[in-house]
Amino acid sequence: MKSLLYLVPVMLLCQLTIAQVSNKKDAKMENKEVLRKLYEEAMNKRNTALLPELISEAYDGPDFKQVLAGLTSAFPDAYWKVKDIIGEGSKVVVFQQFQGTHKGAFQHIPATGKRVATDGVVSYELKDGKIIHSETLTNRLGFLQDLGVLPQNVNGSPDNVIFIDKFIVPNAAATEFFDRVKINRDLIKTLPGFIRDAAYSHNDDDGNLVCVTVAVWADEGAFRQAREVVQASYKKEGFDMPGMLKRLNIAIDRGVYKEILP
Repeated sequence: MKSLLYLVPVMLLCQLTIAQVSNKKDAKMENKEVLRKLYEEAMNKRNTALLPELISEAYDGPDFKQVLAGLTSAFPDAYWKVKDIIGEGSKVVVFQQFQGTHKGAFQHIPATGKRVATDGVVSYELKDGKIIHSETLTNRLGFLQDLGVLPQNVNGSPDNVIFIDKFIVPNAAATEFFDRVKINRDLIKTLPGFIRDAAYSHNDDDGNLVCVTVAVWADEGAFRQAREVVQASYKKEGFDMPGMLKRLNIAIDRGVYKEILP
């Protein structure tokens, strides 16, 4: 009898452990199914009425429906091919390929009529069966080359224009400064002729933040057009860049460079 009494809790513990493992597997499968439904039904079949049951109100990214509408307006035949889905706990990674024909304006790029097929990886985080966060990595260079916005060979081209800013920022102004840098970097990445950008920082001996930003453009024309778009954006927003630099006591050294090729 004592042996039976000892055996009962052991059996219960084993059953509980099996149930926990099973629940984890079910949760993993459920999260994957949420993503499959997002791609197959909401995105590829344009059934956006499903989005509220797939995207949480706490989602911290841009409005998913608006992003989808912008893409399908520019690429009416847009299709997202899911190559693979990998899930672990609350995280799900989707390996995808975006396909479509450029028939409408997209991020300041007029319709080209060209077909694109670009690979990407999207990491999703879910909670209670809904998406709360996502991060996307795509081959933007290849995408712009497919559209004909950039030449097939842009690396090391003598036509490239490199725009470099160096800022010396008092520590008290760092947060506001970085907020503006992010806004500008997000904007220029949407413009024709953009190739890549980078930002670097360190603290000098006086405790100031020294930040260097670098933006590479395909050619002089792309650079001039980008500058005009940025200035127009400032005007629309009512933002005064020189005024902000003066108010925050930020020093700037700005220059336009050409790459020295072998």
